[in-house]
Amino acid sequence: MSWDWDYTFDILPELLSHFVQYTLVATLLGIAVAAVLGLAFAVVRQLRIPVLSQLTTAFIEFIRSTPLLIQLFFLFYALPGMGVTLAPMTAGVIGLGVHYACYCADVYRAGIQAVPKGQWEATVALQLPPHITWRRVILPQAVRNVLPSLGNYAIAMFKETPFLALITVPELLRTARTIGGDTYEYLEPLTLAGLIFLAASYPTALLLRRLERRLQPAG
Repeated sequence: MSWDWDYTFDILPELLSHFVQYTLVATLLGIAVAAVLGLAFAVVRQLRIPVLSQLTTAFIEFIRSTPLLIQLFFLFYALPGMGVTLAPMTAGVIGLGVHYACYCADVYRAGIQAVPKGQWEATVALQLPPHITWRRVILPQAVRNVLPSLGNYAIAMFKETPFLALITVPELLRTARTIGGDTYEYLEPLTLAGLIFLAASYPTALLLRRLERRLQPAG
């Protein structure tokens, strides 16, 4: 089988369009959900609020112990039986965001615990209210320390967006397979899909490594 360049240039705009419109958007929205929700989980667990802390821990363990694909299927196929119907893209973003929030929570917790004890003692000595302590002292230091790890999870989420094809989101891989099915030529669309993923994820990984080196303490 030879490579058809005319066919390649014909299908490339459609692949790039679906990549931006679905794959990239789902990743960015999923990252936003994971970052915010993961931080909330970490703070709740750190505050050790009775019952709420235990429920949060149980939820995190449940999500981390079940496959992402099952969670996506539940959101899209099972919830309508309970009277809740989500659009494919909405279900995908929620599924990705919640799944990775449960991993980001541990990253945040490690960052919070890495804040020097003297910082906590200083906030007590200054009688800072809890919301000021967290917002102005603890979280800025914790988040700065964990940015590279959060970035790694973002890349992992990006590479798992093809799962969204199974809940009918027309993301990059689904589009490549559809084009291949229509033309009976799979080589070019699937190869292009892989190259687009590579072109997006590899430079991001390099930037994260550079960021990690810059954030490492001197010496």
